Amino acid sequence: MTDLMSLLKNLHRPRLLIRAARFGMPNYSRKRDLQRLIRSSGMPSPAQAITKLMFEETILEDKRNTGDASYSIARHVSILIAMMGEVRLMQARKITP
Repeated sequence: MTDLMSLLKNLHRPRLLIRAARFGMPNYSRKRDLQRLIRSSGMPSPAQAITKLMFEETILEDKRNTGDASYSIARHVSILIAMMGEVRLMQARKITP
């Protein structure tokens, strides 16, 4: 899990994306948002959720960088919000990475 946290700390995205995600953080609802974002029927642990969200975010980042017409900035911000929410949940539960 240390690798997971170091990957998150080294994640560099445009400032506007990060600011939008931080702005949306107070409205993040794990029950409402997580299953929709990672297309899961069950509720994963925060670490599992972060891993899946990072996979989705990498795909979106590649689409953004290549100018792919299917890129959705709304989905990208939603994924970043969920990643931040899951990291906070891990920290609140004192789950060591």
